[in-house]
Amino acid sequence: MAAKKLRLHIENTRKKNPIFHTLPAHWAAACKRHKALARRIGEVSFGWDGDALESALTDATLLIGIPAQRDNLVARAPQLKWLHSTSAGVDGVLPLDWLPRGVSFTNNSGAHGRKAEQYMIMAYNLINSRMAAITANQHQKHWEALFSPSITGKTAVIVGLGDLGEAAARAAKKLGLNVIGVRRSVQKNRYADKVVTYKQLDRVLPLADFVVLAVPLTAQTRKLLDGRRMDLLKPSAGVINIARGPVADYKALEQRLRAGKLGGAVLDVVDPEPLPADSSLWSTPNLIITPHISCDDGEHYIDISLDLWFENLALFLAGKKLKRRIDPKLGY
Repeated sequence: MAAKKLRLHIENTRKKNPIFHTLPAHWAAACKRHKALARRIGEVSFGWDGDALESALTDATLLIGIPAQRDNLVARAPQLKWLHSTSAGVDGVLPLDWLPRGVSFTNNSGAHGRKAEQYMIMAYNLINSRMAAITANQHQKHWEALFSPSITGKTAVIVGLGDLGEAAARAAKKLGLNVIGVRRSVQKNRYADKVVTYKQLDRVLPLADFVVLAVPLTAQTRKLLDGRRMDLLKPSAGVINIARGPVADYKALEQRLRAGKLGGAVLDVVDPEPLPADSSLWSTPNLIITPHISCDDGEHYIDISLDLWFENLALFLAGKKLKRRIDPKLGY
């Protein structure tokens, strides 16, 4: 007897950028790439901001996209076995007390590494070349020869060695940097010359020419890089944040940049987003702000995401543990 086909609902949010919308055309293309697995999926529905959610939840086994209304999912989604987030960060839906027991919750970790590596090559060079100051001089029609040293041999301290942290480490090695990774446990990483735990963070910060923040936002990582830790850095050191804005104390960062106590910063994330027009960060010297675009492929994000989802579908059908599963206790 043929195996029962699975019911899938794909939930979209209009306020998100269109590159994050999973459309029927994306799904059809993914099914062609994963024909055998796609045959195990039966009905597929697409919803926008909850317009078709309630009827879909009554019999959906699989859900792509986190619903805006998550209360009482046990009763509303009695057949649900697996919920997938199309983003890597899930701090916006913590704590996970709404997640029904027995439902696997996965994220999109793995979809961002290639683009993040390319961004990080740029970010390291922007800081090292003093490009923020050079660009500011250009806007002021001011000619000043700002020379910079070779980047080769400098040290990057990368806090977090997940998908984004590894991308930052790969970029660093391609530029000839020494890499010190910081993570919860001392586990070797092929792109890091040395790995230490968070307890040793203060010890390695004085060695950094670049500090890269690539950690999930949790209660433990909020303001991880505060003013006290910034004062452990060399005056020439640069800060790069591709994690979440609250991982660093931006008021303290701004003060030190304005006082010339840090060499520069590249921030891809702020809090809140979008950054308000009256924020003083906009005019902070030696600071480059990018609008949360460091690691998302603007052309193929959903294609990459669905390929990762189908990889997990094979494990799901085999009754095996899913990759990129969120630990409710850790929050990532």
